[in-house]
Amino acid sequence: MLQVERINVFYGDIRALREVSLSASPGEIASIVGGNGAGKTTTLKTISGLLRPASGSVVFEGVAIHLLPPHRIVELGISQVPEGRKLFPRMSVLENLHMGSHLPEARKRREDTLTRIFGLFPILQERSRQFAGTLSGGEQQMLAIARGLMSRPKLLILDEPSLGLAPLLVTEIFEIIAEINRHATSILLVEQNVQRSLSISHRGYVLENGAIVLQGEGKELLKSEYMMKAFLGM
Repeated sequence: MLQVERINVFYGDIRALREVSLSASPGEIASIVGGNGAGKTTTLKTISGLLRPASGSVVFEGVAIHLLPPHRIVELGISQVPEGRKLFPRMSVLENLHMGSHLPEARKRREDTLTRIFGLFPILQERSRQFAGTLSGGEQQMLAIARGLMSRPKLLILDEPSLGLAPLLVTEIFEIIAEINRHATSILLVEQNVQRSLSISHRGYVLENGAIVLQGEGKELLKSEYMMKAFLGM
């Protein structure tokens, strides 16, 4: 479904990504893990068209997308939920959801999508008339994910969905991510919570200083000596 091939990305003279290659197949959860400044968000922004690689390619379902503008990439079936949620705080929950369904096909099927989303997130239906800025942190994260789903993506990209949430809410968010995946949406997940993300992932990539240093099946990566020393404190 997604093939990122040897991309190099710069911020001015600073090289942020070095020959990064990764892939995600239909129906998979693929995770990118690593510390702060490793290049995780830069990778996602390059896939979404917010950044252009200096070299390398990004191919989605056979179409080269690395030179396309972001709105065309969304039209092809990729939706990104950004770090920090980026909601419209003085718009209602329902208005935020409508903002996610701006594509013509998504608008046509908006009511069907809302029914599905309110099944996943019943609290959002209860809060549908409430300003997004008045929701709790966990509810805001649910709304951000739900808004990403409103475009009916084939691939949902999630950037640090558990950031700043209490442990019980983190558990709930990861259960929701697994449920979304069970309903045939592929997921590319960036997380600092290595244990949680790799435990639900079909494949994982470890990014360090802008380069992939380790990859493999998610649960197997957790058993590697490298991961235990670098991220799990063992």
